[in-house]
Amino acid sequence: MGMRSVQKTIESRIECSGIGLHTGKEVFLSLNPLPPDSGIWFRRVDLPHKPYIKAAAENVTQTSLCTTLGNNGSGVSTVEHLMSAFAGLGIHNILVEVDAPEIPIFDGSAQHFVELIEKAGLKKQRASTEVFSLDERFSVSQEEKKITYYPNKELIVSFTIDFDHPLLRKQEYTFRFSEDGFVEEISRARTFGFLKDVEAMKKCGYARGGSLENAVVIDEDGVLNPEGLRYPNEFVRHKILDFLGDLYLYGMPVRGHFVVYKSGHTLNNQLIKALKNGKRKKHDSISAIQKPVQDFLSNSPEFKIFSA
Repeated sequence: MGMRSVQKTIESRIECSGIGLHTGKEVFLSLNPLPPDSGIWFRRVDLPHKPYIKAAAENVTQTSLCTTLGNNGSGVSTVEHLMSAFAGLGIHNILVEVDAPEIPIFDGSAQHFVELIEKAGLKKQRASTEVFSLDERFSVSQEEKKITYYPNKELIVSFTIDFDHPLLRKQEYTFRFSEDGFVEEISRARTFGFLKDVEAMKKCGYARGGSLENAVVIDEDGVLNPEGLRYPNEFVRHKILDFLGDLYLYGMPVRGHFVVYKSGHTLNNQLIKALKNGKRKKHDSISAIQKPVQDFLSNSPEFKIFSA
């Protein structure tokens, strides 16, 4: 504890649309600035009462193939790439409006979200937030998967993947966090999957919008995408992208060295809950982060667009 970070939002509202990876349907999305101490919120504008969902680990309802946030029956899935962009650019206060149960996939990375945020403009706010860190090592594990935390004043992620495929066997990468480094080293890494799994996933209701335009697809011989890979180790970089997005559901910046072996969304979420509720330090986040975001919207003239 003790470190602090300047809070940021975006300068102005910005909109986009794209296909949902799992639903295969067109999704309209907007990003909207929020005042200091608001936090990150999602809003399902297609549902009655347009419910709000706070971006927080305790609101994670599903972690199979993606991270889903939910509240009182409403939900938004595939939030990890957008959350990673927020983490990478240091966005603390923002409202995401979406008219579908899923965030658009775009090219399968966080690059489009980074460009969208940069186009809207980054805005430093006259407030700071505490940066969370611990002073002792601890681990969480699930079968062979494991995440170990080591105290560090920086955020460092050392990730190892190990799949039964020549291209993905024992791929390792260490990322020392910086905003510029995130944009250059991590944000462009795309999600990936195996061709043999695609039909089974579609039968189960997943990947209906999946294509070579929004994922790296691998068969027995190699990568099917004609353009090839963006990085020689794009697969492990994407896992770091996912990890950073899931970690940002803590609700504030986190510092430490995370050594990660074969983790996915489920274990990532268990890690955050361990940080929040575990036997180490209990920490109360910014008091205003717990207030309904409606409090801010109703009292601020710049949010008249949400009054309907």
